[in-house]
Amino acid sequence: MSKGPITCHVLDVSLGRPAEGVEVSIQTYHKGQRNVDIFNPFAHGYVGHLEYPLTGRPSHFCSATDADGRCLNLLPPRGSDEARLQDKQVGAGTYKIVFKTKEYFEKTGRKCFYPWVEITFEIENPEEHYHIPLLISPYSFTTYRGS
Repeated sequence: MSKGPITCHVLDVSLGRPAEGVEVSIQTYHKGQRNVDIFNPFAHGYVGHLEYPLTGRPSHFCSATDADGRCLNLLPPRGSDEARLQDKQVGAGTYKIVFKTKEYFEKTGRKCFYPWVEITFEIENPEEHYHIPLLISPYSFTTYRGS
């Protein structure tokens, strides 16, 4: 299966290894009434296997990082039947990717300061691939635009 248009990679720098099992979701931005900034859920994949009804092909969308700390298919591939039918076509605009880090650190027996990390980013060219790496430790995080 092809990867989605927005992917991520989470590394636990305090342990020097990938962060497996970090829950990931994507939200879209729009301006609400009285100029209130509003983000709505856009992608929160699912773990496991479902057969897509129209094509009969299996669909696999992740909602948590894998053993390598990656989530490559949070969204269906660009231009796919799944993307069109689920209205998950990525367009130009502002998005937010949310990583639930507290649960990850709790599973590894550690406390953390940031219960989740929210990274707001802008897509100017929807035909490009957007990769968002996140480096975490219990009391810090950093990110950059990957390739």
